[in-house]
Amino acid sequence: MHTAKEPKVTPKKQAVVAEIKGWLESAKSVVVTSYKGLNVATDTQMRRELREAGVQYKVVKNTMLRLAAKDLGIEGLDSHLEGTTAIAFSTTDAVAPAKILVDFMKKNKLEDPGILIIKAGILDKKVLSNKEVKALAALPSKEELIAKLLGSLNAPLSNTVGLLSAIIRNAVGVVAALRDKKEKEAA
Repeated sequence: MHTAKEPKVTPKKQAVVAEIKGWLESAKSVVVTSYKGLNVATDTQMRRELREAGVQYKVVKNTMLRLAAKDLGIEGLDSHLEGTTAIAFSTTDAVAPAKILVDFMKKNKLEDPGILIIKAGILDKKVLSNKEVKALAALPSKEELIAKLLGSLNAPLSNTVGLLSAIIRNAVGVVAALRDKKEKEAA
């Protein structure tokens, strides 16, 4: 006999739960959203921006997400699973889902009217609050970090090249001065 808290899980639902588990396992991070009242044009634009960054966005049933999270040992998500729910996740960049959604919400003024809301996030099987997801969004992206690293590696090389160029210029200047001096003495 099944209780009200444990819904009967049919083979079809088991397949859905397995698919969601696969997404959660492969994701670097997950952002759980509520999208009540999001119009088609705005939703299409948001999905396009997410897709361009390699982020997947899936509408999920709360019960299926709850079961998948429970199977993976992710605790603390249940209280966030009410109303409409979708998840955004990336298998390559932990910051991208949060950054794109937070930026999109700001750009389109969607959070204040409650149209698109970040409910929670998941990072390393730990549930993040709305504020923690926004803090994650403020971190530099993988590409920005790589650019900064390359820039910091390039700076010493540029300085070394500049220093060597200055030494060579000075040496050429000294040789030219000595040549001029010898020419004047010979004349």
